[in-house]
Amino acid sequence: MGQKTVAETIKEITRKHLTEDNGLLLGESITAVGWVNNTVPDCKGIIELPMTDVAGAGIAVGAAMVGRRPIFVIRFQDFLVLNGSPLIFFAAKIKELHGNCAPVFVRAIAAENFGPCHSGVLHSIFMHFPGFRVCSPMTPGEYEKIWQDYMEHDDPMIVSEHRASYKNTEELNDVLEKNADITLYPVSATRFEAVKAAQMLKKEGIICNIINILWLKPFELTKRLIDPLTETKKGLVIDPGHEIAGASRSIAYELMYATNCKVGALGLEDKTKCLYEPLQNKYPDAEKIYKAVKNMI
Repeated sequence: MGQKTVAETIKEITRKHLTEDNGLLLGESITAVGWVNNTVPDCKGIIELPMTDVAGAGIAVGAAMVGRRPIFVIRFQDFLVLNGSPLIFFAAKIKELHGNCAPVFVRAIAAENFGPCHSGVLHSIFMHFPGFRVCSPMTPGEYEKIWQDYMEHDDPMIVSEHRASYKNTEELNDVLEKNADITLYPVSATRFEAVKAAQMLKKEGIICNIINILWLKPFELTKRLIDPLTETKKGLVIDPGHEIAGASRSIAYELMYATNCKVGALGLEDKTKCLYEPLQNKYPDAEKIYKAVKNMI
């Protein structure tokens, strides 16, 4: 048997949690339309919610309060806006204010080309609020790591998944090049595109380091992040969400402030994201990253 995909890894983790750890999984249309891209097992512990976005998040938070450590599936990240109220104003605050905990594992799934209400990447919003842990795993090993982190902590976690990762079997390791010209810091699905962009740039004599971003919050300025930048003096943070007030600019600021190096940000343009081709506003692909690096060098 070959390596597990990200989807198979999620399914395996979920099955164990539901059948052995007294866990729950809640969400809308879980058993319909392919069991959430075949990431959910057919087993006990699944609660099918009706189209009750605000109430559904409240139920998940309540389940977390009584120790069930629920997995709350949001099939499209745009619906985080509707589900955000119980998560932001209760789950994320109750530990600091009252000493209680609501460790809900929020699977917030991003996508591309699914229409104006189904194509968003909104992890930046939850970076803003105290009390959340926010991550964006793209590999099987990373998903196992963030699940272990969730089980070891009692905070609500926003897991920014992307459908582009579900068939991936490879671990995306950092790339450190000798005499690199720039250091790329890709987030989420842009990590696959950064590898392609680096190959394109190398053909023109521009050498790129690639330092992958898994944890958005807490965001720790480790030597792994800082040392390559201090050598190249230039960096670019790439995120599939909107650039304005988004993860790319936030991380770029922290890196720049810590190193006094020039760090750019690349994300979605300040436009609607849609299936209709003139309004697609796709996340930064290899070509966009290539052009952004060329403009910086």
